[in-house]
Amino acid sequence: MESELTLMAVHAHPDDEVIGTGGVFARYAEEGVRTVLVTCTNGEQGDGPDGVKPGEPGHDPAEVSRFRLEELRESVAHLAIGHVELLGYPDSGMAGWDSNADARVFANVPLDESAGRLAELMERYRPQVVVTYDENGNYGHPDHIQAHRIAVAAAEATGIPRKLYHTAISRAGIAKMMDHLRSTGVDMGEFELPEDFGTPDEEITTVVDVSAYFERKLKALKAHASQGDTGFMLGMPDEVQRQVLGREDFVRRFSTVPAPDREDDLFAGLR
Repeated sequence: MESELTLMAVHAHPDDEVIGTGGVFARYAEEGVRTVLVTCTNGEQGDGPDGVKPGEPGHDPAEVSRFRLEELRESVAHLAIGHVELLGYPDSGMAGWDSNADARVFANVPLDESAGRLAELMERYRPQVVVTYDENGNYGHPDHIQAHRIAVAAAEATGIPRKLYHTAISRAGIAKMMDHLRSTGVDMGEFELPEDFGTPDEEITTVVDVSAYFERKLKALKAHASQGDTGFMLGMPDEVQRQVLGREDFVRRFSTVPAPDREDDLFAGLR
């Protein structure tokens, strides 16, 4: 017999669970699906109190880790995530940071070790659906790339997931959002996204409507208010927040069950 329906998302840092998967977590939990969040690092290279950046005076990685994990617990409660597994690796920081050279950080941990730990979690929870980032970690963060690698390695080693997805950001959708922000007079400063940012829409296989869970996603996002990038999202007009948080896009990388080319449900073919 098939075990109970289970969704597992493999994320790099506390707060990554909200934007791309917060809605599916909330939706599927409400439908009775078992939900599992694997967070690979403790987020030590995030912003400290009052926005203090890594490397600046007063930035205490241990303290940052402590309050980011507290924020994670609050976010998880808003999204009704049933199980949280912390791998506890040190945050690698953004690509090019000095912290990248530390042998202890997540991006430098031997793949066999970290993927082996994740494989044990897959054996325990037996998720039919696993979600993680694409090969580039969606935007090149070393920890996102490593999360992708260990999720793929663990899925291949165990053979347990029936479907594997990458989170996606609609390239057309992000361009539309940026145009709307400029047209409404939002001060973007020098912020500019690369032309190739996001996923080409023809590659997106799965679009899940999570607009019913907008308020819960917003509360989860606010739980991570210590982080500057979260503040940028929270400062957007309400209609833009709803546009961004109301749908979640994915690219299906494999499926061992028949599924339509275009889906609106990660569990299509499994129910």
